[in-house]
Amino acid sequence: MPRFLSRRGGRALCALLLAVLTAVCAGPGTAGATEAATGRIPSVGTAWDQPGPYEVDVDIEAVHTFYHPKDMGRRGELHPVVIWGNGTGAVPGIYSSLLRHWASHGFIVAAANTPTSNFAISMRAGIDVLEHRNADSSSPYYRKVDLEHIASAGHSQGGAAAVNAAADPRVDTALPIQPGPLTDPDLMDEPVFYLAGERDHIVWPALVKALYRDSSHVPAVYGEVRGAGHLSSIGDGGDFRGPTTAWLRFWLMGDENARGVFFGPGCGSCTDTNLWSGWDRNSGALLIPGPAA
Repeated sequence: MPRFLSRRGGRALCALLLAVLTAVCAGPGTAGATEAATGRIPSVGTAWDQPGPYEVDVDIEAVHTFYHPKDMGRRGELHPVVIWGNGTGAVPGIYSSLLRHWASHGFIVAAANTPTSNFAISMRAGIDVLEHRNADSSSPYYRKVDLEHIASAGHSQGGAAAVNAAADPRVDTALPIQPGPLTDPDLMDEPVFYLAGERDHIVWPALVKALYRDSSHVPAVYGEVRGAGHLSSIGDGGDFRGPTTAWLRFWLMGDENARGVFFGPGCGSCTDTNLWSGWDRNSGALLIPGPAA
């Protein structure tokens, strides 16, 4: 030890060098070990339209395309499920950026490959597949799927299928985007967020509003996106991306940051007239309890 260092200074320098060497030798695995102890999906504040904290992998299979976090369960967390239905004649790839976005927020998206999703048969089969893989010790999904928190979502014909799929008791909430009319909300008992497009000339907002009004037996919210046509939700979801992510995070992850967007005496989203040309909540939605005091 150089003579110009005091004994106290020498001990401090040694401690500093030891800390640096420990960090270098531990490498990124140490941070990963700290993350693994949390067991939670990270908060994103209110940045629901921005990419989430996960890198994404896509598995294209015969019946389904799975969008999921690349390193599932790295913090010891479980990942909620979204089953997805395409519009008429469409495939999941048309909505790939939106489905990737949800996966980046920690969801496992099981997108049915069928171009005729209305009866939700393939959508509901996505839950069956994930139940099997979650129990299979050789699967990368093993014990990483949150089967207690499942949403059904879709666009156009797939939006109708999202309501039909919600008849499955394993589904906790429905997210129909510009849904077609071949559905019956009376069959479901889950909270639902209906999304319409102001300039949708295929599924008129009035048709979506009628489905919303027929959902008085469950907490229901209606949002009409300003200026949106029927194809505005494909690709990355456009202005539909942020609100749908907030809804999924609230119902499937218990994200309290998203509660005030939809529920309680206030309304964090309905006042945004740049986004919404129409907004409504029924009495069931108004009665969703606020955060504990």
